[in-house]
This record gives sequence, C-alpha cells and structure tokens, in this order.
Amino acid sequence: MKTLDPSMFKAYDIRGIYPDQFDEDAAYRVARAYAQKMKPKLTVVGHDMRTSGPALLGPVMQGIMDEGGDVINIGLTTTPMYYYSVCVLDADAGIQITASHNPEQYNGVKLVGPKAIPAIDYVSNSELYDIANSGDFPKPSQTGKVRETLYMVDRYVSDVLAAGGLKDFGAMKLAVDDGNGMDGIVLPRLFMNTNCEVYPLFWNLDGRFPNHEANPLKEETLDSLKETVKNFRLQLGVAYDGDGDRAGFVDENGQRISGDIVTAILAKEMLKERPGATIIYDVRSSRAVPEEIEKAGGKPLMWKVGHAFIKAKMRETGAYFGGELSCHYYYDKFHITDNGDLTMLTMIRTLLGEGKTLSELAKPIMRYSHSPEINFQVTDIPGILAKVKSHYQDGKVTELDGLRVDYPDWWFNLRPSQTEPLLRLNVEADTQDNMRQKIEDIEGLIGAKGTS
Repeated sequence: MKTLDPSMFKAYDIRGIYPDQFDEDAAYRVARAYAQKMKPKLTVVGHDMRTSGPALLGPVMQGIMDEGGDVINIGLTTTPMYYYSVCVLDADAGIQITASHNPEQYNGVKLVGPKAIPAIDYVSNSELYDIANSGDFPKPSQTGKVRETLYMVDRYVSDVLAAGGLKDFGAMKLAVDDGNGMDGIVLPRLFMNTNCEVYPLFWNLDGRFPNHEANPLKEETLDSLKETVKNFRLQLGVAYDGDGDRAGFVDENGQRISGDIVTAILAKEMLKERPGATIIYDVRSSRAVPEEIEKAGGKPLMWKVGHAFIKAKMRETGAYFGGELSCHYYYDKFHITDNGDLTMLTMIRTLLGEGKTLSELAKPIMRYSHSPEINFQVTDIPGILAKVKSHYQDGKVTELDGLRVDYPDWWFNLRPSQTEPLLRLNVEADTQDNMRQKIEDIEGLIGAKGTS
C-alpha cells in the first residue's frame, strides 16, 4: 500500500494531481477514513466536470459503504448544489469530488457533516491523513448501499431563485463567464423565466478548461468577459470559478470590482432584509467595508480568512451575511453556505432596485488605496511575523489571523497561507503613494520582494 502525499491534505479540503497523488486508491481510503470518523447513516456524494471525476466516484461510494453507511449519488454538481443537497436531504455527511478552481490535472474532495458544516469542525485533515495513510481498515461486517441517484438541479434552482428574489425585478443585460465550469448546468435554468438578456461565455462543461482557468480572482481570466461587456454595452459581467461557489464582478466599463467592495454593496442590500444584522468581513478587507455596514445600520464583524472559519462564526453570532476578498459570499438564509448563484442574483436585484450602475455603487466605497495580495516565499514565518510585529508595535495590533496593524491613515495584514509555505500581505492607505511606501517598508523588514 503506497504512502499518501501529506501535501494533499490542505487546511479545509483535500486535493492533489490525478493520478499521481489523488487516485482511486486514495479516494477510497479518504472516504473510508471520513466515514469511520463520522459514522454517517446517509452520505450525499457528487462530482464536478473534471475528466477524472467518474473514475473516482465509485471508490468514494465504496469507501462509505464499506463502513456501513448508505449513499445518495447526486452525480454532476456544483459545490453550492452539493451543500444544498446535504441540507435538504437531511444527510449526515457529504463528499464532493472536486478541485474547485485548480488546473485540470487536479482532483480531490470537499467534505462536510450534517447541515453542510465543514468537516474540519468534526475531524482535522491531519487525523484523516493518519487514518487514510495507515490503510488499517477492518473487513466490513455489514456494508451500506446506494439508496438512489437523484438529479437535484431543478429543485436547487427553484429554491435559489426564491432566495434571490430575481423574478420580482425587470430586465438586465449582462454577460456570464462560467469558464467551462460546473455552473453550466445551473445557469440556463436560472435565467429561463426571467427578462434578463444574457450573453453566455463558456457554459459548456469541460474539465480541461480549454478557454481559461476558472478563477475570477485572476485578472487575466476576465479578458473575454471584459471585452464582451464593453463591446455589447452591457450592464454587468459575472465570472464563476470551477465549482460555482465564487462569483466575481465586472462593471459596465469592464473594470473588475474587488471582492471586499462587493461585500459592502451586497451587505447594504442584505440589511434591507434584516435591519441591524451582524455582517462578517475578513481581515484583508478595506476599512470602507465596516464603515459602509455601520452607515447602513448593521453590525460589522471582522473575522479570519477561510470558509470554515466564516461559517462557524456565522453560526456562533447569528450573522446574516458574510463576504471575503476571495469572492466567497455567505448566506444565513441559504443554509449558512457560500453560493455564487445567490450572489449573482443578489447583485442583479441590487442594481435593478437601486437604479444605478455597478461603478456608481462601487466608486464611493473605493475611497482608499488597496494593494493586491502580495506573496512572499520565506522559510521562517514565525520569526518574520515577530519581527514585523515588533517594528509596528505602536499601531493597533490584531492577531486574529496572522498580524493586522492599524494606523489612522493606513493598515496592513500579514498572514501565513493555509495551503502553501507563503506569507500573504495586504496593505491599504489613504493615498497610492502612502500605500506604495508602506509596501516597500514591509518588504524591507521581510528581506524579500513580494509577488502578486
């Protein structure tokens, strides 16, 4: 029995190159290890459009059944539809075969417990690695079965449309780029009975990603979307990632609007539904975000980066909405999950309801100079963090997620990556010149030039 590569076991998910790292054997062992820990009576299983997905589906289901659990197979699924299925089918656990926005050669699994709560709330990935890597599984005394195969897309679309409220509004002209990702099975149904004029880009499922990487955080992946929006004078551009849980936006001028600014725009819309609610934003977000939430009557709450942390904090605090710089947006009214479809519908509803363009809504919020995320490959992460903290100890220091230090005219966040041996830096200041100078100062302390 081969040794599993521990680098596949990330902070939240498990991913590796197929078949070199994550193959059928690894899929079986991971699924069985998870079922051994969770002891689910019923598990929802599905996969995305990657070419290796069907080959991995059988071993995942077998791993669950060899621990005595039953399976419902939902087949091809987006991540939001997978979360939804675990919730509405009242399953004890879920395993989705996906590598999200990673390149075509990758695959892996997203694991959840009941109510689509991230698996790391129940068992760490390091513990799963130890169990799966040992391969010490007893011969099953009783095996489970596949209860049924369900096609959940129509039920999902009906409920997400109801949550988004799009049918209550008029027409809009927009382009939507799915990057050949999974949302190609959802998007045609979302717009079927609306008055929106939609320009589809790459809605055909293709796990080889022949047009561009399905990652709305990368500016170069938005070229076709920007061009379409400008050429056809559309009101909005939307870009999905590979598994459909993230949505990025381009305004009517073809300019990308960053995820934290979108958080502020959508937060104000969500506060109309629940006045005074708590709204979560991550430590990398512009300080304009809490300012806008407070102006709209909400309670801003800064929290750690990462979907598992945000979701746990929403459950703890009763927060109604949350958003991250990474274009993940979270909804209490939709099972406390991140959902690209609901985000797109909410943005359309916001623009139509406000009667303004996206640039008009975004410009007043973009009042500070915010850097892109800057990455540093370093060896002594704790040592560098301590050095930087010591240098800036006269500021307001927050160690919620890495190191954040606030001053009246600027702030920065320096935090370790959850998935790579990197330090990630975000800097915001009152002017571009001030921001650039502060980046240079921090690079001098780190002793390296960062890359974005």
